[in-house]
Amino acid sequence: MKLFEVTPSPISADDVIARLADPAVGAIAAFVGVVRGETEGRETLYLEYEAYPDMAEATLAQIGDETQDRWPSIRQVAIAHRVGRLEIGETATVIAVSAAHRSDVFAALHFCIDRLKEIVPIWKKEVWADGEAWKSERKDTKQDFTK
Repeated sequence: MKLFEVTPSPISADDVIARLADPAVGAIAAFVGVVRGETEGRETLYLEYEAYPDMAEATLAQIGDETQDRWPSIRQVAIAHRVGRLEIGETATVIAVSAAHRSDVFAALHFCIDRLKEIVPIWKKEVWADGEAWKSERKDTKQDFTK
């Protein structure tokens, strides 16, 4: 079972959480990112995500390592991100973090989603009724290729 995955298939939060099953775990926190129907006042019709899967999965694993280095109590991290066309309400990403106790899981989870946005090579095209734009999910690349 892969802990870090980029996939064209629908993502189940329950499946990602199940990857962290361990008798020593007493806490699992999860973040589920879904496609919203509005962006900056514009109606979003759908999103398209693209990535270099091998590179993106390696970067997701890097985030897992960074998380465990920063919070030694974190036992495991699992991150799945979907690519392809996603409709409103569909799951784009699931991040799950496990530990023996709950004290660090929320901060670690917040760190993971922020790092994903900062460093993972994933791009999304936002499609609106009146146009579209490719945008990097990475915060450090503020490119907007609006048509």
